[in-house]
Amino acid sequence: MFRYYLALACFVPSVIGFAMKPLKMSSATSEPMTLTEKILAKACGRSHVQPNDNIWVNTDVLMTHDVCGPGTIGNFYKEFGADAKVWNPDGIVLIPDHYIFTSDPRANRNVDILRDFSHQQNIKYFYDIIDRANFKANPDYKGVCHIALAQEGHCRPGEVLFGTDSHTCNAGAFGQFATGIGNTDASFVMGTGKLLIKTPASMKFNLEGDIPDYLLAKDIILQIIGDIGVAGATYRSMEYGGSALGQLSMEERQTLCNMAIEAGGKNGIIPADEITKNYVDQRNAGNKPYEVFSADPGASYYSKNTYDLGRLEPVVAMPHSPDNKALAKDCRKTKIDRVYIGSCTGGKTEDFAAAARVLEGQKVRVPTFLVPATQRVYNDLQTIKLKGKTLAQIFREAGCIEPASPSCAACLGGPSDTFARMNEPFLCVSTTNRNFPGRMGHKDAGIFLASPYTAAASAVTGYVTDPREVYGFDKDKRHSIESLIEA
Repeated sequence: MFRYYLALACFVPSVIGFAMKPLKMSSATSEPMTLTEKILAKACGRSHVQPNDNIWVNTDVLMTHDVCGPGTIGNFYKEFGADAKVWNPDGIVLIPDHYIFTSDPRANRNVDILRDFSHQQNIKYFYDIIDRANFKANPDYKGVCHIALAQEGHCRPGEVLFGTDSHTCNAGAFGQFATGIGNTDASFVMGTGKLLIKTPASMKFNLEGDIPDYLLAKDIILQIIGDIGVAGATYRSMEYGGSALGQLSMEERQTLCNMAIEAGGKNGIIPADEITKNYVDQRNAGNKPYEVFSADPGASYYSKNTYDLGRLEPVVAMPHSPDNKALAKDCRKTKIDRVYIGSCTGGKTEDFAAAARVLEGQKVRVPTFLVPATQRVYNDLQTIKLKGKTLAQIFREAGCIEPASPSCAACLGGPSDTFARMNEPFLCVSTTNRNFPGRMGHKDAGIFLASPYTAAASAVTGYVTDPREVYGFDKDKRHSIESLIEA
């Protein structure tokens, strides 16, 4: 594939410094476009693109981490030469996050490879960790890449972000095109700043109505995946719209876009609004200018789906697939062994605040593991309050296990000494994103994917539990997590 790209480069001089020449021109130039199409049209220097157009796109940010980074780096030097330089040192973000707090020497070596590469290439944005015994001693270390990208200001509307991780689509919450790619593609981007992709068709998901107090973004995306299936959006853009978007914080929007890949989606995307711009402008790394796009009226969609969120109930994805949807209340007889709150999907500050809302004044009946996504989230647990108590205090009084060092931890299984890894065939309710056999460790373990509300309620009862059973949610209006927390 790599040599195929290089062969194409002979015919598309853009990758060696000349003006870009598209491989395929759309027959129409004035047809309305979807949000994803408009961003990609800008990125490839064309006035119009349509589904299935093959286009060379310019990359704004390339992210890689400790699992895929070494392979990407090795292929970069193999194909471009031992003395090759990356296309833009400030456009590459290196974030160790997956297999960090382990004694496995191969996992430790992966971080060393990232460090060496950052020095060789003068990479500005390398979030290093040296002292694994105490993550707090590493001020540059952040944690889970997708949340760190947002918190450190690498997500901006209208940009193209590629990452060597399938959940890179998380960044679509910021009104940008963000998708996961493989090591070979990433090494090509490293050397050229460009990538050949096929323009995806777009599916529209209109979210309407007033969101109930008991419902979180995780319930919404699990409902959608359960309806369309894990292949229901294969190589398509999942574009979210509707009046209910304004009720969702940036963290909840990330949850929606994060799991587009679990439906097979190429990317998930939400149009940027004032909420987006306020978040971005407070963080924007390098103060880069950005452009906000919106879908054109009359744009053509592969399909359109409308959800009245006021009618939805808390749901779970039962083992062993994210589309194995069930109402949480219908799983009440399922006894569990543990609860896990963490990951790029469910380990953000508001995820923990939501869990604390349910756990305050309660006691857990099963081991409840807490893994903050980033160091910033970890610090929030120690300072942010609900009802006068810090989140950490609420978790401690409820009997939860002390929060772990920020990382992906057991979401991806990992080495046997990974925190909270399921080394036995347990049943777990988890705020993570995948529940395939072996995903969190043991191949016979069972994972129920759920919202932080449902995970916390299940920890209290020891069974898969609808959060309404253990907490008195407001029946008249929704209280956003943002409105409940006290800085």
